[in-house]
Amino acid sequence: MRSPSVLFRFAVFATLSLRGSSSPLAAPTVSLDQGVFTGKTSNNVDQYLGISYAQPPVGDLRFQIPHPNDPYNGTYDATQFGSSCPGNGIAPNISAILAASSLLAPIVAELGALFPSPTVLLSLNVYVPTGTVADASLPVVAVKLGAFQTGSPSSYPGANIVQRSMQLGKPIIYVSMNYRCLISHTAFGFFASQEVMDAKVGNLGLRDQRQALRWIQQYISLFGGDPTQVTIWGESAGSWSVALQMVTNGGNTEGLFRAAFLESGSALSFGSVVEEQGSYEALVTAAGCAGAIDTLQCLREVSYSTLQSAITSTQAAFAQAQNVPWQPRIDGDFLVDSGANLVQQGSVANVPFISGDCDDEGTIFGIDQLNVTTSSQLAAWLPVILHGISQDDINTILETYSDDITQGSPFNTGILNAVTPEYKRISALQGDLVFQAPRRLMLQLRSGLQPTWSYLYKRMKSTPVLGAAHTFDLLDIYGPGDMTDYLVHFVTDLDPNNSTGIFWPQYTVASPQLLTFVDSAPSLEITQDTYRQDAIALMGTLGRKYPF
Repeated sequence: MRSPSVLFRFAVFATLSLRGSSSPLAAPTVSLDQGVFTGKTSNNVDQYLGISYAQPPVGDLRFQIPHPNDPYNGTYDATQFGSSCPGNGIAPNISAILAASSLLAPIVAELGALFPSPTVLLSLNVYVPTGTVADASLPVVAVKLGAFQTGSPSSYPGANIVQRSMQLGKPIIYVSMNYRCLISHTAFGFFASQEVMDAKVGNLGLRDQRQALRWIQQYISLFGGDPTQVTIWGESAGSWSVALQMVTNGGNTEGLFRAAFLESGSALSFGSVVEEQGSYEALVTAAGCAGAIDTLQCLREVSYSTLQSAITSTQAAFAQAQNVPWQPRIDGDFLVDSGANLVQQGSVANVPFISGDCDDEGTIFGIDQLNVTTSSQLAAWLPVILHGISQDDINTILETYSDDITQGSPFNTGILNAVTPEYKRISALQGDLVFQAPRRLMLQLRSGLQPTWSYLYKRMKSTPVLGAAHTFDLLDIYGPGDMTDYLVHFVTDLDPNNSTGIFWPQYTVASPQLLTFVDSAPSLEITQDTYRQDAIALMGTLGRKYPF
């Protein structure tokens, strides 16, 4: 079957986000502590939006670990989403590249919608089947969203998943959360420096998520959810978050979740917060805090606009993931080592999990390197993403990733999509380095110890330039689509298999089977996770040798 166009895909996604916006006369309410929250109902799903799960990280609480709310008291309007992660929009070069093509221009609007820029509040949204009573003990899926550099729960129609769960006779509760950004243009969630390590305030975005999970444990039963049946799920930056929630605290979940779903993102290799001292000092200077005795406290006290301007002036908007200073890093407290190292050490939550990728994860990032058009330019660029790489390792990459455009990503598209002579080559190695290698490592090390499943998403392969790109599997979750049914059954039964799709076997080292989503009929098939073995193994090794 023919793949939907990019315009069609994003138009459908926008329609899904807006569908069913009307509310009935009798609005749903829920009592938390001494507070009463009034939500709204649409298509048999009660929605309680913008509920704070911690005190706003402003003023003296900026760059501090999340502080729990005081007990709720009074009445609350829960019909609007809370503020989301601050951002600065898409990088101009990305916008210009995409807009230059009439076929790709619709992506600009979609990316722009995913880069909001209000002041961040720590809030979450709860979607419940209408008529659910307190202590109904429904399973819960807690969603950590990500959209390249920023993300907002308002962009993702969680009601669709709840509706589908009801149709399947397996009703669930869906909770999405705001947090101080993950791979963000801003420093609010992942500030890094020696000062940050000394104050034990690293990885605040991950700590926010942990606090949101504690909120779920405390309150979800009042919505009808079962706090012992929580599955954490994330996509892109949200998926990296899920992986790091699995490896922190020695793998001890503290009873906060019982399963995990990782969609395009696994435990990565990264360095320490102290390695970004230069970035911190540049920001301190830009914010006018260079002469302060306590620069971290000074940054808490400057105005939001001053701080945001300083961040904007000291960090490129759409930097390669390996070059974003404000991202998860070893802080000696929440993360005592890099994600990949913790996986290798066995510091992983012993829960069932699903982990999968799109076939062409690297293309959306390869677009930013269209100035690299020769093999020698590629060799000069590689140290940008693999810091400190040796010449021998550069040569090995060039030998492993051929300059034959038929071998690059989008994969299996022949001579098509070669925007430049090196674009498909760069996209292939980037996708393998950041997505495929970490996923495969985690599965190979954990599949014999806990139930694991994996998938490969190859639909919409005919999308010009991008192929089956990063984020394209979201439509199959929120559509709803085939993946929705697998998700719902996994949340309820800890096994994704169901009566609507083909059997999805567990992943093992001896038989690394993938549920593969394809355009042709039949649209689901089982394949082996053995593609590009040497190349992916190489990028896994080099990713750990030269961490982010």
